[in-house]
Amino acid sequence: MRSRPSKASRRASDRVPGPRARGRWRAHGRGPAGGRGPARGRGLQPNVLGTFDTVVMAVAGSAPAYSLAATTAVLVGAVGLAAPAALLYCAIPMLGIVLAFSRLGRIDVNAGASYSWVGRTLHPALGFLSGWALIVSATIFMVAGSLPAGQLTLELLAPGRAADTTTATAVGAGWFLLMLLVVLGGARLTVRAQLLLTGVEFVILVLFIGGVVLHRGAATAFDWSWLGLGHFDGPSGFASGALIAAFSYWGWDVTSNLSEETRDGRRTAGLAALAGVGVVFLLFEAFTIAVNVVLPAGEAAAGGANVLALLGDAVWPGPGGKLMIVAVLLSTVATLETTLIQVTRSLFAMGRDRTMPAALGSVHRRWNTPWAAIAAVGAVALAMFTAATALGSVGDILGSAVNAMGLQIAFYYGLAGLAAVVAYRGTLLRSVRDFVLGGAWPLAGAAFMLWVFFASLDGLSRASIAIGLGGLAAGVVPMAWYWRKGSPYYRPARLDAVRAMAAAGPYDAPPRERNRADGNETLATDF
Repeated sequence: MRSRPSKASRRASDRVPGPRARGRWRAHGRGPAGGRGPARGRGLQPNVLGTFDTVVMAVAGSAPAYSLAATTAVLVGAVGLAAPAALLYCAIPMLGIVLAFSRLGRIDVNAGASYSWVGRTLHPALGFLSGWALIVSATIFMVAGSLPAGQLTLELLAPGRAADTTTATAVGAGWFLLMLLVVLGGARLTVRAQLLLTGVEFVILVLFIGGVVLHRGAATAFDWSWLGLGHFDGPSGFASGALIAAFSYWGWDVTSNLSEETRDGRRTAGLAALAGVGVVFLLFEAFTIAVNVVLPAGEAAAGGANVLALLGDAVWPGPGGKLMIVAVLLSTVATLETTLIQVTRSLFAMGRDRTMPAALGSVHRRWNTPWAAIAAVGAVALAMFTAATALGSVGDILGSAVNAMGLQIAFYYGLAGLAAVVAYRGTLLRSVRDFVLGGAWPLAGAAFMLWVFFASLDGLSRASIAIGLGGLAAGVVPMAWYWRKGSPYYRPARLDAVRAMAAAGPYDAPPRERNRADGNETLATDF
């Protein structure tokens, strides 16, 4: 007869899982390296997206054509000819944030991304507010993105109705519902839609860059000073431009929210984000310089969301404006889809951690998507569409929304940069590379984002401040409620790179080997 194990040995065996258990935990980004223990219930489907798919999602998340249409007029109105400089000087610290997301994703694969990382390094309250900032900014974007989609559709099909906010809202709501159904259908369907939308958009934008180069008429001769600091109206003017530029780049971090569904998500998500930011940076610089060269400053600032159509008409009279409208429409619809992914995956992670209603963490049996989170976002967004019809023109709504979202984006990007430095603090002095890429650059990016957050407050309208800061403050209510209810999220296992990599290293098997062992191989849709 076997002897009964001692109480101490039973406790030790409970703490040290076997290899099969560790393999299951790695597949979902939890366990000792992920700090959460075994997954409960159904999870998101792993290994659906490949490297190329994820790069496409990063580019679509930043939405080059939409971002240019939504922000160029606002940016030119704020900083004038310094618009290219604002995008340049925001890109440098933004790369520090990309590095922060990349390094944090290597040690904690989590659909909540900054919500999980900030909570496990800085403080759970800051982590929740970081995730809440993404949710609020993404939900606002449902209106700020759908209204231009409706207006652009009317520009193509019924130009006489394009200025009618009610009609534009109804058409935009239709686009939103279509993307909601695509996201509900799963990550594989989502990425196939993105390949079509973003591919056509990218081809149109590249063709117009060539057209601008060959364009003979010029309102203003190109000047290298546009990339310098001389055209900014002091520090507050620079902060206002950087806030708008931060919104322009926003969206690449959708790769981190998709990391649980990505093949080799620990590395692929970060590399794809870096590639995506590089692509959109080049497009942003090319088009803002083109606007400065081709369009008079007053016309560009007054163009609003139609500034790219004006540029298209100037470069290629007749069909040029229509083609640019098509590019912006495709980009808007594409980024609606990626934003829906971000907000629903974040809500899924919160529901899974019991920091929001647990139903949000449920997954559809057939499509492996967080259907309850998708339904909740759809209901809230449709209510906001109804309210938007009373807020004024599309241009007025867009201007206030861009600045409000910029505040929230700067807030959670800044916290993520700090979280990366704290998580990797034990590795920073190993080499110059570790110090620069793991410490100095993410820290500089975090400092820049938080400085922009505070420095831009003086130059914003009351509506933008109320939406931006009021949206953040509203997160205190669910945070306090679920903290009192004893959510385990508020008692986190600290995220430390040295311990996480040591625990993960010996047991990390290639994803395909794990799936073959289970007899359920899932191939990524990488072309």
